[in-house]
Amino acid sequence: METIRAEGLTRRFGDLTAVDRLTVSVKEGEIFGLVGPDGAGKTTTMRLLTGILAPTSGEAWVDGLHIVKDADPIKDRIGYMSQRFGLYPDLTVQENIDFYADLYDVPGKGRAERLERLLAFSNLTPFKRRRAGNLSGGMKQKLGLACALIHTPRVLFLDEPTNGVDPVSRRDFWRILYQLLREGVTIFVSTAYLDEAERCNRIGLMHQGRLLACDTVDGVKGLMKGVLLEVRCDRPREAAKALRPREVAMFGDRLHVRTEETERGQAEVEATLKAGGFTSMGIRVITPSLEDVFTSALPGGEA
Repeated sequence: METIRAEGLTRRFGDLTAVDRLTVSVKEGEIFGLVGPDGAGKTTTMRLLTGILAPTSGEAWVDGLHIVKDADPIKDRIGYMSQRFGLYPDLTVQENIDFYADLYDVPGKGRAERLERLLAFSNLTPFKRRRAGNLSGGMKQKLGLACALIHTPRVLFLDEPTNGVDPVSRRDFWRILYQLLREGVTIFVSTAYLDEAERCNRIGLMHQGRLLACDTVDGVKGLMKGVLLEVRCDRPREAAKALRPREVAMFGDRLHVRTEETERGQAEVEATLKAGGFTSMGIRVITPSLEDVFTSALPGGEA
């Protein structure tokens, strides 16, 4: 069963098309990752699906409700966590959660138990009397998540929730998301971290407002045609220029080069490096990562 469905969803700001004919669906009880660099259109997509922005054209439904016609009822069924810390720094952790409970008209009966459960769930119980402004980045994100969950939403939208958060806090945050998934919450998360995308059931690769690919992680990786070679050589930046117009991306001191055939591709790369006076220290076939696939899918196919 589809919990989120968008058909031709488009949003323009003057001459800028932030979201361009987006068509996507998310199944009930799955975690879907929208992946792309800054400016790809991820935040605008979130705001459209949560009813904050109206589309220029196209339609979408969340939990069976239309994002324009049912914009108000949708807010009772979803939780939304924006990129920026939108809580009140002068209020304590508990006061912030109480405030959001009031906003969502959470009944007084059972509210205390729900609040304590969220505090324990997010490991914030020891800090419930600490002012939000004095929390670390990771704790602020957990508090934001607790506030988004106070009214028990069926669908959770998270816009780059771990941006700027340390690796340990990122791991803890995803552990919490998996717990929510087991409770039947559908999660739509955007991220610029491709390693986080690997944790999702399905992902969509987005660039300049357009969805380039949408599938399981393995399915998206399978979209990359040909063979990927990892090349180690001296002066890798200069070598990358010499190897073009092949698809070439730099990964530290190594190059990833896409070619059609293994043996022929290796021979051509070696010949190009030799002709350019580069010293080759190894060429091998590797399995593409999501970053390789995303780079290959970009216009121009190179980084």
